[in-house]
Amino acid sequence: MKPSLTNDTAYIIGFACEAVLWGAYFVLFSGTSIAYATRHRSRRVLALPLLIAHIALFLLATTHFALEFSHFYTHLASNGVEGYANETGPLFGADILMSLLDFVGDCVLIYRCWILWKYNIPIIILPFLAALCGFVCIMEVAHLTLTIDPSAPTPSPYIVPLGIAGYALPLCTNVMVTILITGRLWYDYRPNREYLHDTHSGVLRVIIIIVESGLLYLAVQLVYLVLFSLQHPAEQTVGIMAVQIYGIAPTLIIARSGRDKRRSTTKSTMPTMMYNNSTAASDDPQHVTTRSGNYHQWDTITEVDKADNSSTDPKKHTPATDS
Repeated sequence: MKPSLTNDTAYIIGFACEAVLWGAYFVLFSGTSIAYATRHRSRRVLALPLLIAHIALFLLATTHFALEFSHFYTHLASNGVEGYANETGPLFGADILMSLLDFVGDCVLIYRCWILWKYNIPIIILPFLAALCGFVCIMEVAHLTLTIDPSAPTPSPYIVPLGIAGYALPLCTNVMVTILITGRLWYDYRPNREYLHDTHSGVLRVIIIIVESGLLYLAVQLVYLVLFSLQHPAEQTVGIMAVQIYGIAPTLIIARSGRDKRRSTTKSTMPTMMYNNSTAASDDPQHVTTRSGNYHQWDTITEVDKADNSSTDPKKHTPATDS
C-alpha cells in the first residue's frame, strides 16, 4: 500500500520543524556565547577546539536553514507544493552541510570522550575512523546522485546501501562514544552516590549523563537511519530536523564541558552544601568524601572558605583542645 505521506509534503513539514528548532538553537547559541563573552578573562576556560566547533556548528546550521528557507520561498511562489522535494543545486549544498554538521558533531563527542578518559588516544581511534568513513560514504552518495539523477528527491536504489553505510558508521561512532562517556560518568559519580541518593540529585545525574553522552544525538541518528533504509517519505522530515539537532546536542555538550572545567578552577558551591548536610553533627571535614578528576572535581571546603568563615565567626573553627 502506497503511503499517504508524499516526499513533497514530508519535506515541507520538515522545514517547518527545522524553523522551530533553529529558533531554539539561536537562543541556545546566543545565551551560551554571551555568557562566555561576558565572563572574566581568567574564567574563560573553554578549550579552543570546542570554541571553534561551537561557532562552526551554528554557522553550518544557519546556512542550511537559509538555503532551505530560500527554496521554500522561491519554489512555493512559482510551482506550489508539486516537486518541492526534488533535488536542486542549493538543496544539494544543504545535503552536504547536513553531513558536515553530523561529522563535526561527532568530533565534539569524540573530543569530550577523549577528555573524560584523560587524553587516552587509543580510546577514540576507532570512533573517529568510523565517523570519517561515514562522511566519505555520504560524499560519494552525493556524487553518484548527481551523476545518475540530479533532480531525484531520494537516492537511486542502487546507491541506497552505500547511503546506509554512510549513516550507519556515524551511528556506530555515537554508540561507542556514548557507551564510553556514560560508563566514565557513572564510574566518576560512584564515590559520591551516598550524597546523591535523593530523587532530585538522581534525576539531575541522569540528565547530566544524557546531555554529555549525546543520547539525543544517538536517537535522531537511529531514527533517520531506519527511515532512510526503508526509503519512507518521513525520511525527508526527520532529515531536515536532524540538521538543527546535530547542532543543538553538541552545543549542550560544549556548554556542559565549559561549566565543568570552570567548576574545577573556581570555588564550587556544591561541595560546601555536601559538607554542611553530611557533617551536621561533626565539624571534621574529613568525613566528606572527595574525588579529583579533570572536569568533575568535588573537594571539601577550600582554604579560602575556611579563612572567610574564621573572620566572620572566630569561635566556629577554633580547634578543640584535648581534655
